[in-house]
Amino acid sequence: MSVDTGILFDQKTVNQLSEKHQEPDWMRQFRLEALQAAGRLDLPRVQKTRIDRWNFTRFEPMAEASPLDSLKALPESVQSLLSSDMEKDNVIVQKNADPVYVHLDAALKEKGIIFTDLASAVRDYPDLVRKYFMTKGVRPDEHRLAALHAALWSGGVFLYVPKGVEVDLPFQSLFWADGAGVGLLSHVLVVAEANSRVDLVVNVVSEQEEEAVHNGVLEAIVGQGARVRVATINHMGKQATDVFYRRGVVDRDGQLEWLVGDLSGGNTLSDITTHLNGTGGQVDVKSIVVGSGEQRSNVTASVHHWGTHTKSDILSRGVMRDQANSIINGITKIEKGATKADGQQAENVLMLNSRARGDANPILLIDENDVKAGHAASVGRIDEIQMFYLMSRGISREEAEKLIIFGFLAPVLSAIPFESLKQQLNRVIERKLQR
Repeated sequence: MSVDTGILFDQKTVNQLSEKHQEPDWMRQFRLEALQAAGRLDLPRVQKTRIDRWNFTRFEPMAEASPLDSLKALPESVQSLLSSDMEKDNVIVQKNADPVYVHLDAALKEKGIIFTDLASAVRDYPDLVRKYFMTKGVRPDEHRLAALHAALWSGGVFLYVPKGVEVDLPFQSLFWADGAGVGLLSHVLVVAEANSRVDLVVNVVSEQEEEAVHNGVLEAIVGQGARVRVATINHMGKQATDVFYRRGVVDRDGQLEWLVGDLSGGNTLSDITTHLNGTGGQVDVKSIVVGSGEQRSNVTASVHHWGTHTKSDILSRGVMRDQANSIINGITKIEKGATKADGQQAENVLMLNSRARGDANPILLIDENDVKAGHAASVGRIDEIQMFYLMSRGISREEAEKLIIFGFLAPVLSAIPFESLKQQLNRVIERKLQR
């Protein structure tokens, strides 16, 4: 059986990947079954965005890379995406299909924390990985892209925090596509046991002018009373297709916070879905998408309230320039029986010129009576009165526009707790908006 849509992916490809990672039989079989599913499943249904002509399969899934002795061997542009004290921090760097640098502080390892590349985790902690890998978040039979990911994933991160363990500094992971035709199919799996606390920052980057494909998955399993914060920043090049499925599953009194920057230059498909399964579970989603050129992007943040007394808040901001087009969807689904749930959302799009397009779609789906829910949405251009006021104070049009844009994004940027991450986002956004 094969999937042929540009480059042929067949059982030989899957077996080679499995052999490369020295995987147990259950993972190899998992891959083969997912490959069969990819042959019969359709692409995901994406609201108001045509994706059937996007490049999802023209890539090399096993582009290799050599290990790094030091993070200082990375190009300066890539180094800048990590913290200033990167040699001492807990960091995993993956170049193309291979992890090239892994560091975990010995004191954290003694507390039972696992922070390693996913291929190693499959070998070293098979029972733990098998329990959570694509069983509670993204499932391989959802659609063709999920099935392809399940069949061809390579590298990734496994972060496990035991019960009651709290970590102050964030873990960092960076996925770097280097070279033309590279495929990044990284899988990040975060498991936070009861009453633990952890932060993770994920960067996905590629060169500006090289064709690449990112088909990534991040699953965050939040145990009872645990607190998890995940920041993902994607800034791939103009020729890249960027697909990222982020899924959270939150248990009783658990708290999950998503901080998302979709800043890639090519076609972007972004999904942030959270299931609040336990009583008192909470999720806070803050996302930014910036589009330029002829880029097409579709960003969806959705929350499913299953438990009682659950709470969600979605805040999405989009900035479009040139001929970029973005669809921003917010979905709050309160299931039958989820009494006392509270779901709020707001989607806002700022268009910088007449050719740019943005669409904000707030959606409430409520199957229970005793709940709270609200939404807001706006789409508009820069206020010329604001521009006139700033320029009358001696500020150039370019600087005035920048001030208005960052003021528009401030509700998201100001909520970021890590100063280094906030500065990084500011730099990437400024580069994206340069004329």
